[in-house]
Amino acid sequence: MTKAEEKLVKEVVDDFKRRAQERKSFDLIWQINMNFLMGNQYCNVGYGGNLEEQDRQFFWQQREVFNHIAPIYDIRYAKLSKIKPDINIIPATNDERDKQAAKVSKKIIQSVRNRLEIDEKINQAIKWSEVCGTVFYKIGWNGNAGQVLGQDENGVPIRSGEVDFSVVSPFEIYPDSSVCERIEDCQSIIHAKAYSVEQVKNMYGINVKGQNVNTYSLDGVSVGVGGLGFNGTVSKIVESVKDNSVIVIEKYEKESEAYPFGRLTIVAGDQLVYDGELPFAVGTDGKRDFPFIKQTSIIEPGSFWGTSVIERLVPVQRAYNAVKNRKHEFINRLSLGVLSVEDGSVDLDNLEEEGLCPGKVLVYRQGAVEPKYLQGESLPNGIEKEEEFLIDEFKNISGVSDLLSANGLTSSMSGIAMELMISQDETRLNASVESIKHATKAIAQKILKLYKQYAIVPRLERIVGENGEIEMFYFTSSDISSDDIIIENQTDDLQSLAKRRELVLELLDRGVLNDERGNLSNKMKSKVIEMLGMGVWESAQDVGELHIKKAGNENLKILNGQDVKAIEIDNHSLHINEHIAFMLGQDFEDKCARDETLEERFLKHINQHKKMEE
Repeated sequence: MTKAEEKLVKEVVDDFKRRAQERKSFDLIWQINMNFLMGNQYCNVGYGGNLEEQDRQFFWQQREVFNHIAPIYDIRYAKLSKIKPDINIIPATNDERDKQAAKVSKKIIQSVRNRLEIDEKINQAIKWSEVCGTVFYKIGWNGNAGQVLGQDENGVPIRSGEVDFSVVSPFEIYPDSSVCERIEDCQSIIHAKAYSVEQVKNMYGINVKGQNVNTYSLDGVSVGVGGLGFNGTVSKIVESVKDNSVIVIEKYEKESEAYPFGRLTIVAGDQLVYDGELPFAVGTDGKRDFPFIKQTSIIEPGSFWGTSVIERLVPVQRAYNAVKNRKHEFINRLSLGVLSVEDGSVDLDNLEEEGLCPGKVLVYRQGAVEPKYLQGESLPNGIEKEEEFLIDEFKNISGVSDLLSANGLTSSMSGIAMELMISQDETRLNASVESIKHATKAIAQKILKLYKQYAIVPRLERIVGENGEIEMFYFTSSDISSDDIIIENQTDDLQSLAKRRELVLELLDRGVLNDERGNLSNKMKSKVIEMLGMGVWESAQDVGELHIKKAGNENLKILNGQDVKAIEIDNHSLHINEHIAFMLGQDFEDKCARDETLEERFLKHINQHKKMEE
């Protein structure tokens, strides 16, 4: 490397170390959250700034774990994982070209969503956000993936490329400032991850010198939990060493006067891999931008990092463990008893080993006071009240409660009251739900922008159509106008099949779905069956819909100069409406300016339909 490159590598590495030191306090919080979730709840931050295990003060000390955080986490994850926002792409205008772009874009999102398993990765991200409070998606382009287009002179396959979509934990992201609430407010972001030497060789084709890299791993060890006379084993997060590895640092810088297209610097170990402009035009108006999307559990004002419910529950969990263990220690003293023995009156070794077991012959010195149990006291009422108070604290802080318990829903409640209670129980999840919606919307936008940038040659995609058939379609970057597309999320109330059925039946009863003659068209019947979830009937194609598709294909053929004739089986009124709607669009007028005979060809075809209709 040149001196300039060595200087750049040093600057990037030093910047990474500085950011890692500034983020140290958040790392400790995330480690505590993960340990408490897994049951290792006797750990704390020591004076050296590292996690330390708390030892027993006495051999008899009760140190059982009564984990209420794990079921709360399970309930929140179960509810949030049901949120699968449907992407609805709306054309910016009523122009036929924008309508077609919206249809193509929606098909692209449906195809990519299934192929890249986006829903599964969103569930994975929810787990991270619920534990650490923050998680990230990384969306880029992998030129070595996708369909095979051919081979180069060496026989290596040339591929079309594909979207690279992954979930990134907060441990790998280092912003330039932790007080920027949004990614857009950051000037630079570092993504650092440990890779083995072999992985770096495969990714970048360079040889680097391996080192010992500190990472976090899961380990099951005995940490002194349990009761009197036994120990338990729990899982915990420990710091381990990964041999023969290096840290790959990717530093993304936003566009500036010095770097009008942004800057990306990649350092692997002590070598410079790449230094150039940001590769992905995923920003507004086609600008180069960060390939990251942030998702949070609870937004923390004035902070880049979100907050997890687990972080708020840690003090309550500690207090609950203490109360329960002190209660069990009290019960142990009552059941085992505390003996009062005069010095020298009995064999203490034998008494300590066997105690006063049933049928035991106790021999004590003549004239001495016989051993006896000290009078025990009853369990104070304050312990019971504190235990109940802490149980309520879990519910109040987490916003999660079991409505099916005896204290929840009762048989005397009306249906409206039950629905209100369920709605209120889910209100506390709204912040997390909105973050998932925002992230899903941003994912779809960035995916479309990547295809807009890289889909130069025609690409073949496959989706399952509305009628259950496999639909194949081609598209290029010119078929996508992502900047003019509005992406909306369907409301949560419509996600439930029962609620959807109830709404559809109510609309049918009120006649909202009827046509101007008061009848229910065949097309609307098909849609109603689909919305009611009758999957067996979804394969029944609507004839009118097939006619509309046929008319759309005829529009494309006439545009390409082909001679298309109307036939007897055509539904002429539907065909005429589709052809006229296409001619009224702005795209048709632009093409007429370049092809003088285009309007004449369309009118000729429309007149054929009109004659056959008479």
